[in-house]
Amino acid sequence: MSTAYLSHPHCRRHDMGPGHPECPERLSAIDDWLIASGIGETLVHHEAPEVKMADVERAHTHGYVAEVSEVLQTCAATGTSHAMDPDTVACPHTWAAALRAAGAAVEATQLVLDGRHENAFCAVRPPGHHATRDQSMGFCFFNNVAIAARYALDVRGLQRVAIVDFDVHHGNGTEDIIAGDDRVLMVSIFQHPLYPYNGAVPKGENMVNVPVPAYTKGLEVREMVEAMWLPALERFKPQMIFISAGFDAHREDDLGQLGLVEADYEWLTLRVMDVAARHAKGRIVSCLEGGYHLGALARSVGVHLRALSGV
Repeated sequence: MSTAYLSHPHCRRHDMGPGHPECPERLSAIDDWLIASGIGETLVHHEAPEVKMADVERAHTHGYVAEVSEVLQTCAATGTSHAMDPDTVACPHTWAAALRAAGAAVEATQLVLDGRHENAFCAVRPPGHHATRDQSMGFCFFNNVAIAARYALDVRGLQRVAIVDFDVHHGNGTEDIIAGDDRVLMVSIFQHPLYPYNGAVPKGENMVNVPVPAYTKGLEVREMVEAMWLPALERFKPQMIFISAGFDAHREDDLGQLGLVEADYEWLTLRVMDVAARHAKGRIVSCLEGGYHLGALARSVGVHLRALSGV
């Protein structure tokens, strides 16, 4: 089993300002942990390429892509910043980072489908799962996982893919993009009510949304996954699985109030791998979403990668 690890230095240069939780230090913390633990030596490292706009437009409207591209390129050219919303700020380096983040997801999909690696993890910023078809929000500009999933379907010819989202916040952008697309099953668990304050009522029959109250702990989450996610995934028989890997449901993370710990992320990863082994030839592409307590993020990504790589 080999696991690809995709990232790019540009992803560290995207900076939404002092004190912002979605900060460049997130990737540095992950890298430091991979070095200290030795896990990094077991991974096959790839530099993320820039995404093609044609691939971005498989998930986002042409008008949205044109608008965001103009804003981000203007920031790059003028050295200025621009607030897309109160929480989502483009800086002069955001355009380059966003291209590499989405490009990593598509490249990882190609690497896995070409049989070069069984699975892949994209350590990228900005994250993506709040970006809807036509709106940036929640620290997100392009929806990396949705772009990759649509690439697998529309370009590589897969018939069924699943998206697993265990971020503490509902992946409303991904839901907006894929709701009603019967080629995609999305299963997610998230704290509710919490930003973006939706998801309790799914937008389509291809969604398994599991909202949970604040202070829910890992054992309860596992029981819900066993009861609701896994049967749906078994029935669907995905040919590939994409993970929106947010680690902000960790009990040490202040952006949510759930009680997961590293062992829970390992368990979630292994359960998804079980489904992938049965139906998808083990094919998984995981993309970093949330996770803002640097220590908890690094440790949680570490167990996630240890499970994916089988070490």
